[in-house]
Amino acid sequence: MTYETQSALLRGALDAAERGWHVFPLIPGDKRPAIRNWTERATTDTSRITRCWNHAPYNIGVATGPSNLLVVDLDTPKTPDDLPPTELAGPGICDGRDVFLKLCLQHTGRGELAPDTHSVATTSGGHHLYFTAPADIELRNTAGKLGWKIDTRANGGYVVGAGSAITGKTAPYRTVVPVAPQPVPAWLLDLLRPAPLPPQAPVTVMLGADRHTRWLQVAINGELERVARSADHEHNNALYIASVALGQLVAGGELTEADVTGWLADAADKVGQGDREARATIASGLRAGARRPRKVAS
Repeated sequence: MTYETQSALLRGALDAAERGWHVFPLIPGDKRPAIRNWTERATTDTSRITRCWNHAPYNIGVATGPSNLLVVDLDTPKTPDDLPPTELAGPGICDGRDVFLKLCLQHTGRGELAPDTHSVATTSGGHHLYFTAPADIELRNTAGKLGWKIDTRANGGYVVGAGSAITGKTAPYRTVVPVAPQPVPAWLLDLLRPAPLPPQAPVTVMLGADRHTRWLQVAINGELERVARSADHEHNNALYIASVALGQLVAGGELTEADVTGWLADAADKVGQGDREARATIASGLRAGARRPRKVAS
């Protein structure tokens, strides 16, 4: 990779930071993080960014959570047999962009691709639509919730930033609509709004000492079963709810965060969730649960 390319990547990282977006390095020519704990280490500090990108031609990761962003990822099929589901099959539906345009038409009466918000074209021919996330609602990553070939990245997620190039691809990620991100449209927010938590039991549960361990086991298995029995496209939401519930017990000192994270990650793996997304969702749920500690009293 040339010095000019490395300089262009540094400029791209600094441009993102100037917008208030927290960036971190991705492996050169790849989409994977080049560092651990990227959520915590993503930064807008120009001196840190300059030192990092002067070290190597890293691709640019934009951490969506700390950047207060929701990014809609409109993907394209990877293989000829990667076809839309039956209910979407028909002329005009070839990729995530087409599905999103259909959603726009249904909810706004206009079939246009968010022309007033920041947009990046991806190396695969897809699009990233950048929106500012609401301050009062914790939006999370989704996979297919909005439809075929549409994912979203918010708390716990990241996207590849403009200027990044992927080995084997002919074109880099590039900004196609350079305006500032607009707030998430109301109709889109309604579709992405997390499901309300079920009614909460009393914060303190009065049980005899001999029933303490048994009660905890029932609570743990109930939440793991919630994840195991969740429907397609509901796995992430079920995992979040389970993480909140068990996170209350972690905050109350009844369980350890490491144990709960391990149990929930295993449950998520069994239903086909990716480890990175699952662990981000678990961490988000544990933080929410910590706001309402729950202790089992003897």
